[in-house]
Amino acid sequence: MKLVRYGAPGAEKPGMIDAAGALRDLSVHMPDLTGQTLGDATLDMLRAIDPESLPLVEGDPRLGPCVGNIGKFMCIGLNYSDHAAETGADIPEHPILFMKANSAIVGPNDDVVLPRGSKRSDWEVELGVVIGKTAKYVSEAEALDYVAGYCVCNDVSERRFQGKLSGQWTKGKSCDTFGPTGPWLVTRDEIPDVQNLGMWLDVNGKRMQTGNTSTMIFTVAQIIAHLSELFTLQPGDVISTGTPPGVGMGMKPEPVYLAPGDVMELGIDGLGQQRQDVKMDA
Repeated sequence: MKLVRYGAPGAEKPGMIDAAGALRDLSVHMPDLTGQTLGDATLDMLRAIDPESLPLVEGDPRLGPCVGNIGKFMCIGLNYSDHAAETGADIPEHPILFMKANSAIVGPNDDVVLPRGSKRSDWEVELGVVIGKTAKYVSEAEALDYVAGYCVCNDVSERRFQGKLSGQWTKGKSCDTFGPTGPWLVTRDEIPDVQNLGMWLDVNGKRMQTGNTSTMIFTVAQIIAHLSELFTLQPGDVISTGTPPGVGMGMKPEPVYLAPGDVMELGIDGLGQQRQDVKMDA
């Protein structure tokens, strides 16, 4: 299933994409797509619904983040060998974890607004993993059973804030609008091999990132198992699993960063596409 949330910010309704790509309203069956409604029992109930029986949503409504009330927004750094190489970083021994503030989360096609003083904001297409049930001390072999589904994330990053303001990477990752998420939550049964998904990102129509989840240093299952050894993963938590090469800071001979008026377009096989206009905060 491809599940969505649509409507004005803070007033999104749940929906489903039918076989023809049309948006259908799910609000008669559930109040929202959140951690409380992403368990296997609810997903099985939704699978039993004929999408054609759901009300058709007319027009072109805004799509919100594909998960509401996200608990923890966790990000894995330097998780693609070719991306680590372009940044000059060593291959990590364990998954590098940082957090992105939930106030950064926006819809997949909402504007990305650069904060005041930003001159080094960058793009990062990433596979998002949505946890569907409580995970604590899970094995790698069983880890994917705890996934509700997958989505596209853009881990927008202000590199000066990230690396030059002292402290954690979170400073450069958590600016408002720096977490576009969606368009769809694609349930895990629709993705036969999460470690073989092509991904891409364009800026102003120019291809900047091309990659595949097959080059991850730590697989999705390894990440989930590792994090669950450290703390409890809860339904509705999101893990953004790292980016392939082609980020602005790695461009040669000089880095290239986002500017007002730029347009980012990005996508992952089977998970849909995003589009963001870049603006500057007033």
